[in-house]
Amino acid sequence: MSVRLTVAQALVRFLAAQHTERDGVRRRLITATWGIFGHGNVAGIGQALVEYPELMPYHQGRNEQAMVHAAVGYARQSRRLQTHAVTTSIGPGATNLVTGAALATVNRLPVLLLPGDTFATRPADPVLQQLEVPHAGEVSVNDCLRPVSRYFDRITRPEALIPAALAAVRVLTDPAETGAVTLALPQDVQAEAYDWPEEFLAERTWTVRRPRPDIAELDAAVHAIRGARQPMVIAGGGVKYSAAEDALRALAERLDLPVATTQAGKGVLPYDHRCEVGGIGHTGTGTANELARTSDLIIGVGTRYSDFTTASGTLFRPDTRLLNLNITGFDAHKQAALPLVADAREGLTALTEALAEHPGGRPRDTARWTSAKADWQERTDAAYAAPDPRARPTQAQVLGALDTLVTADDILINAAGSLPGDLHKLWRARSVDQYHVEYGYSCMGYEIPAAIGVALAAPGRPVWALVGDGTYLMNPTEIVTAVQQGLPLKLVILQNHGYASIGGLSEAVGGERYGTDYRFRAEDGSFTGPPLPVDLAANAASLGMRVLRADTVRDLREALADARRASVPTCVYVETETADSVSGPPPAQAWWDVPVAETSTRPSAVKAREEYDRHVTARRRHL
Repeated sequence: MSVRLTVAQALVRFLAAQHTERDGVRRRLITATWGIFGHGNVAGIGQALVEYPELMPYHQGRNEQAMVHAAVGYARQSRRLQTHAVTTSIGPGATNLVTGAALATVNRLPVLLLPGDTFATRPADPVLQQLEVPHAGEVSVNDCLRPVSRYFDRITRPEALIPAALAAVRVLTDPAETGAVTLALPQDVQAEAYDWPEEFLAERTWTVRRPRPDIAELDAAVHAIRGARQPMVIAGGGVKYSAAEDALRALAERLDLPVATTQAGKGVLPYDHRCEVGGIGHTGTGTANELARTSDLIIGVGTRYSDFTTASGTLFRPDTRLLNLNITGFDAHKQAALPLVADAREGLTALTEALAEHPGGRPRDTARWTSAKADWQERTDAAYAAPDPRARPTQAQVLGALDTLVTADDILINAAGSLPGDLHKLWRARSVDQYHVEYGYSCMGYEIPAAIGVALAAPGRPVWALVGDGTYLMNPTEIVTAVQQGLPLKLVILQNHGYASIGGLSEAVGGERYGTDYRFRAEDGSFTGPPLPVDLAANAASLGMRVLRADTVRDLREALADARRASVPTCVYVETETADSVSGPPPAQAWWDVPVAETSTRPSAVKAREEYDRHVTARRRHL
């Protein structure tokens, strides 16, 4: 039997019938579609959404990149078991997807992209918004999505949708392969009718696999752990996506293992758990980094080992061995490690069981980190402390005020600027999903749309988007979406009149903070005049948000409490103190490689190069 539908109608019906299943729990995979309509999708996917509103909920976006961020936020909060689709027109609507697609793929998070495309039949060439490529007639701007997609296909014939749609969902639901998936849809093909097999439109369930470790690899891993004198764990986002936090806790408690976390992994153990030692790497804690420098075995679980995690290859000793538990062989073999290719939960469980049967090993000295952890908590308390309630708060004091207010239900979202560093060092995560910092792509403008996605995935929970002024100016448009949907997300804007994070880096590498402040141009052409008269609070209010201005620490505390209680989208706007005399967070506890000019006439650059040469000699490759 067959059903006559357009390609777009068939795709909507197909997507509505796809489900994931893990641990016996079945979930709908694509729970909604985001869309901004133009001539490339309005009569295709747009009409299909009108045709089947009961099958596919629709969310209206304001910016195509932001729609992808919202879908990614939803997928991350759903532990990659559910996601959204995103439809756009051709041309600029499609190319605006690229940044969001890269972010999804870098972070291994599933999102389905459905950009409109130029006519497959080419009745008129070129059409509006078409890029002409004289040497390749089949190329369109959508091809720029190929390198940032885990799967890409262009549907030039109706019947081609069947294998392509199945392949797309296979990748979306594969924990080792997932990321952005793109199905480019020529606008004429979207509207073309075809007789679809009923089997294509039937309910389908995709099992999200939990592969177990190979016996030989498991034996080698157990042997390495037993022989280690001072092992430690670095936990990444893969622990969360696998829902492996309980399995990690069991292994850490059995072996008295210190557990440090990447940005994506922070929260896998609550901050007050005896084995949790804080963030690792350039933005990490002194406690975790000193342990990494003295450990003889690093057990990486679900981590990609970015340069921030390894301090650009300078954090571990030359003789340190690495053991990597990861669901992808690509990541498991990094750093020339012993690989343990498996689902994080299954791998951790297998390790715990094997070590319980034959304990062996050496006694662990927990005192080597418990006192250091207590000292770091004191440094955090000092950074959070705000003894004068009438003073303008620092950025760390903003986090401190929020720290006293939240519970395990609250979710914090951030991605760029200096906040990720402060949060990684200082934030006391109380639950596994409270800490949502996107630091794989560290994309400015992610926070507000991602908060919408998280709020949709976790209704009833307080969701905070923390942004600096630079990030806010990149992508504030989805405030309108939050207002439209009545989502009570809480936006905190920290105004410091410039790109403070990159300004500090610029100063450290000899760039002298050039081009990092928001100021009027002076007579000599430099941007050293007074700050620009920009009112971001008024801007947020103009987009429909309720805005609370906080001039002092006291105002801030009251405004945050008010925002948390609010049932409508609410913004807390605060200008932060940046004077050198004000206490802030501890400085970086490990290096990060940003190359410095090898020759310069500027004294600042010469000095920065000397410091760079001192650090770079400590880099090593683990082979």
